[in-house]
Amino acid sequence: MHRRSVIAGLAALTFTPSARARSPWRPLWNGHSLDGWTRVGEAAWTIADGILACESGPISYLVSNDAFSDFQLRAEFWVSDNANSGIFIRCTNPAEVTVTNSYEVNIFEKRPDQRFATGAIVGVAPVATLPKTGGRWNLMEITAKGDRFTVTVNGQRTVDNVADATHPSGRITLQYGAGVVKFRKVEVRAI
Repeated sequence: MHRRSVIAGLAALTFTPSARARSPWRPLWNGHSLDGWTRVGEAAWTIADGILACESGPISYLVSNDAFSDFQLRAEFWVSDNANSGIFIRCTNPAEVTVTNSYEVNIFEKRPDQRFATGAIVGVAPVATLPKTGGRWNLMEITAKGDRFTVTVNGQRTVDNVADATHPSGRITLQYGAGVVKFRKVEVRAI
């Protein structure tokens, strides 16, 4: 009887939700078309050699057709020093993307209010340490689980486990605001 209890206890530990493997990464952007995305705005997004780029036009967004709640996102991006971009998460109105209906994880080194420059969640979580991203490829990792958010840029934690429950679910959006903005890999997985 005692041996069965021990085995049952070990089995319970093995199969608890925290011990389960995370879902696999899947491309959110396929590298060659805008399938799965809706364009909002008139900026001139282009695709060439597996790179999604924009370097002119008014503020514009590419909004995922799928909505997400708890997830991890990895995005490789390249921006010029004067770029204004961002990745909006949990956007609740895909026709009108704003910081009031989503969370904007900023990519904007020269933002006048440096508290919410690259790596910050605008209006929610100031950047802990401002990363330098202009003129090179960078990796941004965003974790959204329940009301908790963590952001890492090039391995440097910029937002650490900040809580905000305003938007529990929504679309993921890539923004073009100014300068040169490029994305070459955007992946997501449920957590």
